[in-house]
Parts: sequence; C-alpha cells; structure tokens
Amino acid sequence: MPQVSFDTLIEAARSGTQLISFPTDTVPALASRPDRASLIYDAKQRSETKPLILMGSDIEDLWDYVVGTPEERSIWQETAAQYLPGALTLVLPASEKLPRQMNPTDPTTIGIRVPDHPVARDLLRQTGPLATTSVNRSGEPALRAIEDINTQFSNVLTFFP
Repeated sequence: MPQVSFDTLIEAARSGTQLISFPTDTVPALASRPDRASLIYDAKQRSETKPLILMGSDIEDLWDYVVGTPEERSIWQETAAQYLPGALTLVLPASEKLPRQMNPTDPTTIGIRVPDHPVARDLLRQTGPLATTSVNRSGEPALRAIEDINTQFSNVLTFFP
C-alpha cells in the first residue's frame, strides 16, 4: 500500500483495524493496538511463542503495563532514565493491563521500549502504546526500505518522512 499521511496513520492505529509501519531508531516498526496484536502474528506468520514489544512515546506511558515491588520499580526507572529513549528493550513482569495477545504463550512478561526517533515518538504520543516488531516475515531479515515494505506487506499503511 502506498504511503499515507501522518494523520491517516494515526487514525488507522487508533481504530485497530489495520497494521501500520513507521520509522524507529533501529529498524522500521510493524505495529497495531496492543489488543489487536494478533494482526501482527498473522501478517508475519510469526509463532505465538515470540512475544511482541510494547512501544511508547515516554517511559511513563508504559509503567502501567508492568508490575513489581517498589525496589524493583526504582531500579527499572533508573535504568530507563539512563538508556531511554533508545535501542533498549526492558523485559519485565507484565501487569493485568497487558492484553494477552502481546505474549500469548507467556503473558507474565513484556518487553517495553521508547524509541529515539521523533516520528515514532510523535505517533506514539498521539496513539498511546502500540504492539510492535520489525517489518519482515518471521525468520527473514528486517525490511528497511519503504518500497520493500509496501511490496511484501501491501495491506500495511506506511509513513516515512
């Protein structure tokens, strides 16, 4: 599918009816609302034993999805303050708020991440946290060029400035 406007991408992410793709500080993301994460598994032909990453615009947007003692949270917050935004995924115990579709075979943990990319953070600020992974068929290299994404995932809405 050809590129869409940023506003169309936001609308699609909020509706949960269609997968979207956008740039991050590592590789382009394939994303959906967390409660619609099964769309990602289907599109990628991905095993449900491989959890997805919950991406947010700021770490504060993600804390409700994890659970831990005050001491654990303090350590996690220090780590997040030092390394996020950036290419770090914290794998932590999941709270009851996390939709099971994010990690179908082990809903007790979740990877959380804040990308260091202005487009990604602006999008996530407007949509809220999204279920994410790299754009590729499971087991294949991540697609980096929008042309490749549009060819291999023709039903995914893309935005690359």
